Amino acid sequence: MTTLTTAPVAPLLDRLFTEAEATHPMTDPAFASISKDERLRLMRSKADYRPFYAALKDYALPVSRETGRLLYMLARATHARTIVEFGTSFGLSTLHLAAAVRDNGGGLVIGSEFEPAKIARAHANLAAGGLADLVEIRAGDALQTLASGLPETIDMLLLDGAKSLYRDVLGLVEGRLRKGAVIIADNADHCPDYLEHIGDPANGYLSMPFTDEVELTVRLR
Repeated sequence: MTTLTTAPVAPLLDRLFTEAEATHPMTDPAFASISKDERLRLMRSKADYRPFYAALKDYALPVSRETGRLLYMLARATHARTIVEFGTSFGLSTLHLAAAVRDNGGGLVIGSEFEPAKIARAHANLAAGGLADLVEIRAGDALQTLASGLPETIDMLLLDGAKSLYRDVLGLVEGRLRKGAVIIADNADHCPDYLEHIGDPANGYLSMPFTDEVELTVRLR
């Protein structure tokens, strides 16, 4: 029996994933009208990410169900107690991480989100899952909110916010990642400078594409 697979978390996640699958951004005419090339440009831009993601404030944009379970498993396997999450959104990934921290004996998940409506949704979902006491969501741009006040040691990092900022966010927490810390980056192919950094053995990482969507990385020193 685990927190992830029992009530209230399991039925809550099932409902939230079902809702997210039924409300994809491509069903929004305004978003669907943007060309594929322009969407890619916006996703990879370090200048235009705020208005792009603000336009998606009503959408959960969660990790997949499989990736969520992977997050839980990795956090349990590494006995993670301190986790940083870039891009909280409605809190689906946060629920997986906090469930793992609960089952590891306690700790803290530090989330980040700049959309107030999403923060409110995430807080409500965490409260419904009985995990709110394990999570701190920092409101605002992660380049500011994660620049200070982090734990001395970080066991795990999830990158699932504005793709263009993955390298920048990693830079904020890199000095605190413990040896053996795990980094999961969703859709990391949209941030070439991040992939270049973690792919260079001189920087102390071992990394590989784990699925079509997820880059899995381990801090070696």
